Amino acid sequence: MKATATKLLDFLKKSPQFIIPIYQRTYSWTESQCEQLWEDILRTGRNDHVPAHFVGSIVYIEQGLYTVTTQSQLLVIDGQQRLTTVTLILEALARHISSEDRLAGFSAKKLRNYYLLNPEEDGELGYKLILTQNDKSTLLALVDQKPPPTKHSVRVQENFELFLDKIDKLGDVTDLWQGLAKLVVVDVALDRKLDNPQLIFESMNSTGKELSQADLIRNYVLMGLPPQQQTELYNDHWRPMEVAFGQEAYGEFFDAFMRNYLTVKTGEIPKLKNVYEAFRLHANRREVVEAGVEAMVADIHTFADYYCEMVLRPEGKTKVGKALSDLRALKVDVAYPFLLEVYHDFKEGLLSEDEMEKVVRLVESYAFRRAVCNIPTNSMNKTFGTFHRSLDKTNYLESILAQFLLLPSYRRFPRDEEFRREIQVRDLYNFRSRSFWLRRLENFERKEQVHVADYTIEHIMPQKDQLTPQWCESLGPEWERIQEEYLHTLGNLTLTGYNSEYGAKSFAEKRDMKGGFKQSPLKVNEGLGVLDDWNESTIRERADRLAKIAQQVWISPKLPEETLDAYRPKKRVTKSHYTIEDQKGLSDGSVMRPLFDKLRQEILSLDDCVNEEFLKYYVAYKAETNFVDVVVRRKRLRLSLNMKFHEIEDSKGIAVDLKGKKRWGNGDVHVFLSTEDEIPYALGLIRQALEKQLENNGD
Repeated sequence: MKATATKLLDFLKKSPQFIIPIYQRTYSWTESQCEQLWEDILRTGRNDHVPAHFVGSIVYIEQGLYTVTTQSQLLVIDGQQRLTTVTLILEALARHISSEDRLAGFSAKKLRNYYLLNPEEDGELGYKLILTQNDKSTLLALVDQKPPPTKHSVRVQENFELFLDKIDKLGDVTDLWQGLAKLVVVDVALDRKLDNPQLIFESMNSTGKELSQADLIRNYVLMGLPPQQQTELYNDHWRPMEVAFGQEAYGEFFDAFMRNYLTVKTGEIPKLKNVYEAFRLHANRREVVEAGVEAMVADIHTFADYYCEMVLRPEGKTKVGKALSDLRALKVDVAYPFLLEVYHDFKEGLLSEDEMEKVVRLVESYAFRRAVCNIPTNSMNKTFGTFHRSLDKTNYLESILAQFLLLPSYRRFPRDEEFRREIQVRDLYNFRSRSFWLRRLENFERKEQVHVADYTIEHIMPQKDQLTPQWCESLGPEWERIQEEYLHTLGNLTLTGYNSEYGAKSFAEKRDMKGGFKQSPLKVNEGLGVLDDWNESTIRERADRLAKIAQQVWISPKLPEETLDAYRPKKRVTKSHYTIEDQKGLSDGSVMRPLFDKLRQEILSLDDCVNEEFLKYYVAYKAETNFVDVVVRRKRLRLSLNMKFHEIEDSKGIAVDLKGKKRWGNGDVHVFLSTEDEIPYALGLIRQALEKQLENNGD
């Protein structure tokens, strides 16, 4: 490696041509990053006491070690974002200067010939910077002062127009030119035989846009390959993936796709920021290495196409496509690792179209029912990330139904009774997927679908600031309670195209007016036209009727008990042979036994998933693993909570940090318990440990 500090303009002038390899990401600087560089250039140009402004490194490679004075094409490993952005500024500046004008001795022609073009060369060799794909054609059109191509790079074109506008508004460009002349980079030349470009690429720190996990993965796969194989893999697989995602969506969604893909392939759920590291581990697995890089990239390509079909562009004309479109509206991203595998099997013919649709509808129902029942979502990530482990693909749909039915309490699929009860009392007006549930409810079993976006949500009983004396009389003496309890609930909400006309009108007026409830063609308004009044009783009756419909819209899994029994996991046989009698201080009649029995009862009541295990020196309480351990002392119980000390919310300050100290039990947080009066507060701390565990399991 050879590194030298140099002025950027001198560097550009001496360099023959920079080429961005196909494995590099496309130009991705946003307006805010361009604004930052622009301000840095102007600030430097205006201050005579600032001799230079460092903008980062330009790292490039050729066959052997060399300097930029040699006439060779240079492959850019790092720095293309800065090179491209400065090139756009120079082109905009050249257009601002007429052919007769001079800027510190430079004309527009000289600016282009020194920094943008190689005037003595023909074809692509005539340009200083060659980008990739749409970026390339767009930049060359700009430098040639031609209209942008039909499929142009949005970022390149928009950022050029941004600089063109800024220069026009600036007027006097002297400060800009002086600032450009002070820009300094580190010129880093690599030797292909001695330096590892991938390691250097990963270690580079830049003030520019941080590399996405997808950028790192693409470079890891392609950078070390021979040029011909790079080109083939990129053109056959990676470029089609970028096109399928789209210019903007690729940057936004590809990292999420790779996380889901790796979850399918490895059975582990990597954190989004660790996707690249997880991919490297996957790529070095023996079976992946033996299959070869082309097979690995082709497999990624296949699943990327599935992801685009499912998430970005679900086809709404087929049954499966409609179901996926509805699921997308509900934003159940955590389900995609599971659905990617099922969709692959559907494409392979292991499931019929009807079965695939039912699987997607079950996922939708699972997510929606849990949201309505206000069950925390933090366990869903792990639920779907590990769902495939229990599937029997010879009885595919049946095993999925069984898996949903057998989920433990905190991961449960809410049954019909719970769902009907909760959907009637939940605040659905402020529900995050309000348009989703209204559309699904209205269009259930409709052949002619209603475009719900053309309607607005209506409170039949108006909101408090619109409640007239007539409404208060209609609701009765408890109108305040009724209004507070039922205002935003299922029974009082509907759709209308006459929201502004309804206003605070009485129920009879809303019913009988032109376009009122009597004339409404909407299914959710059925029955309102025949009611004489609107009160607590009618709200509850309508809520019950709509809840029964909702139960059919968002179906629950069902299997005969004898079928389900075959899927029930065998009871876990604990390796521990200890019992309560083996615990010192817990034998019948001992001082600590009554306190322990009371605490034990409360802990086991926290959730159905809680298990108890007696060990030699302590009693463990587990969900996925230990969340609290109880050590019996002569005059008190010591509770060991499995969480970090800084995570505990302890208003009384009774918890003790025992990190790094030897003790029985798991976790850094210890609490001592001496009397039954202390149990309620201690139980609140224990509950935090349980919830923390469930949250982590869903991360």
